Amino acid sequence: MRTRARWTDIDGPVHYLDFGGPARGPLIVAVHGLGGCAANWSAIAPLLTRRARLLAPDLAGHGLTRSQGRGTGVAANRALLHRFIESAAAAPVILMGNSMGGMISLLEASAAPGAVAGLILVDPALPFVPARPDPWIAGLFALYATPGVGRLVLARRRQSAESLVASMLSVCCADASRVAPEIVAEHVTVARQRASFDTSGRDFAAAMRSVIATAGYGRGQAYRRAVASVRRPVLLLHGERDRLVPVSVARGAARAHPSWSLVVLPDVGHVPQLEAPRETAGAIAGWLDSAGRPAAELAAPLRPGAPAAPGRAGPPDAGAGWVA
Repeated sequence: MRTRARWTDIDGPVHYLDFGGPARGPLIVAVHGLGGCAANWSAIAPLLTRRARLLAPDLAGHGLTRSQGRGTGVAANRALLHRFIESAAAAPVILMGNSMGGMISLLEASAAPGAVAGLILVDPALPFVPARPDPWIAGLFALYATPGVGRLVLARRRQSAESLVASMLSVCCADASRVAPEIVAEHVTVARQRASFDTSGRDFAAAMRSVIATAGYGRGQAYRRAVASVRRPVLLLHGERDRLVPVSVARGAARAHPSWSLVVLPDVGHVPQLEAPRETAGAIAGWLDSAGRPAAELAAPLRPGAPAAPGRAGPPDAGAGWVA
């Protein structure tokens, strides 16, 4: 990760990974989900950078980007993402968002349509609809939605980095053994560094409550209106065995938005980019050559040498964290 790691300043240090790609290719900005990080895209990146540039920021309170007084909820991180896009590209970008990252990407496309050429939504957190949730997942969400309780539970957990990553993958994957060992090791490295951040539990709980409130039946009406306002090309990718966002929710969204392209990946969970990177990349490539072609053309640099990435190769200071 060291060779790909970069930093930029957006009201404080922001860590991101620059996966490279052809200078004249479209720029894709990949947005991780709740509790995730830029490394969530490491498995699929080599398959996408054959034809596109790929940048992946750590949102505030996630990965190696400490909150440092910045909000970690959906609205605050949508604003951070917007500023990252502004500093990264002269042309609109394709946003690729997983879970909460899909939610933030949809909100960005609605709020700043000029910054977004198209959307690749990977098991996105969509507005709540009547569906039969996974009982364990529903209980977990209810726990962290209660102010104070989620932070208390996180504070009392003393999992090793290896156990924490294994637990995450077991929830998010239909079969966690499909994730390559080197990708697991990369996530363990990030988890070890995050263990030293004293606000990580509070940041995670605040972000989870924000996701639930944004997608919920009350305040979620604003999110529904935002989704309905998106006019850019959209690829909706969803794992058939997703425990966090049932595939029925994605199918309902596709029916409500006939212009969206829906691809359901069989026997795959909530993070197809980790569990089935080749199948996921294949679906993305097919979309870029068909319904997503206008987005790919719009997201290409306007000229040789156009700005491609913000920031610098080294950490902004010794306390900001650096990938070993």
